Amino acid sequence: MNAQSSHGYLLAGDIGATNTRLALFSDEDPYTPQHLAKFKGQAYPSLVDVLHEYLAEAPGPILGASLGVAGPVVAERVQLTNLAWAIDAAELRASFGWERIWLLNDLQAIASSVEQLGPADLHTLQVGQPELQGSRFVIAPGTGIGVSYLVWDGRRYRAYPTEGGHADFAPADAVQDELLAFLRGRYPQVHVEHVCSGLGIPNIYDFLLASGRAQAPGALAEQLAAAADRTPLIIDAALAGEPEGEICRQVLDIFVDALAAEAGSLALSYGSTGGAYIGGGIPPRILGEFERRGFAALFAAKTGYESYLARMPIQVILNTGAGLLGAAAHGWRELAEVPLA
Repeated sequence: MNAQSSHGYLLAGDIGATNTRLALFSDEDPYTPQHLAKFKGQAYPSLVDVLHEYLAEAPGPILGASLGVAGPVVAERVQLTNLAWAIDAAELRASFGWERIWLLNDLQAIASSVEQLGPADLHTLQVGQPELQGSRFVIAPGTGIGVSYLVWDGRRYRAYPTEGGHADFAPADAVQDELLAFLRGRYPQVHVEHVCSGLGIPNIYDFLLASGRAQAPGALAEQLAAAADRTPLIIDAALAGEPEGEICRQVLDIFVDALAAEAGSLALSYGSTGGAYIGGGIPPRILGEFERRGFAALFAAKTGYESYLARMPIQVILNTGAGLLGAAAHGWRELAEVPLA
């Protein structure tokens, strides 16, 4: 399946701590995914093993592989942040014979999808007054949290990776001050990810219990104690509206407030007059909480800069395939700029 043909498929991947999603995109229909598949990363020793299984049933030829990966890319190699995989472009070339392989941070991949997203893929939290060709950013809470930004280069937007999810968490109110003090007892450095992510939601729950701000939720407490991953249970209980889920509703209150404050800080840092995009797996599930807590107002609550931030559109990315779409968009652009011989 060597990429020697002028026609064929681009392999795109969205490789996270929990799931690896793969799809093929045909050069005849470059933004419609085909042969979609999802794999649990913990069930495989490496990405190479996943790809061998996936490609056994896939058509060819493969023109190139563009893979968004949850971790920093250094010299064409990624050590995933929350999964014991190392992905090396040289190893993939040796295993599959592909000439073109692009490894990009998973948030760079999501950011690369922004220009391909339509109205049905987005939920508007703030209309704003965007500047033409103004910079943009994406913050995406899922299992972890990531940040990417987009800059107009004179012809198109280019997405750049960051490790902003591992920057210091900055509390925005007195309750978050207490949360930070609590988390300092757990971590040598308290990251944004320790609060504003699927990994952070159980931390907020534990803080509320330990601080006495909330009571254990009856029978739900037993389910949480037995769960390998408490985050889905906490979110479901919060959204169900049952009396025993009060602590879980408080968890989401703090989660949304902290995420909005962090997004507002990033908007100031990047001067994102073109817009802010909220991606990841969690926000589409809790859109009602974003509206109820007044996400846009919390985003803009920076003294002296309220009107500046109120001009920035805020969109939640609803398209769960944005990472794959963005990886494909990146790959096609690279192939167009330096095509195969």
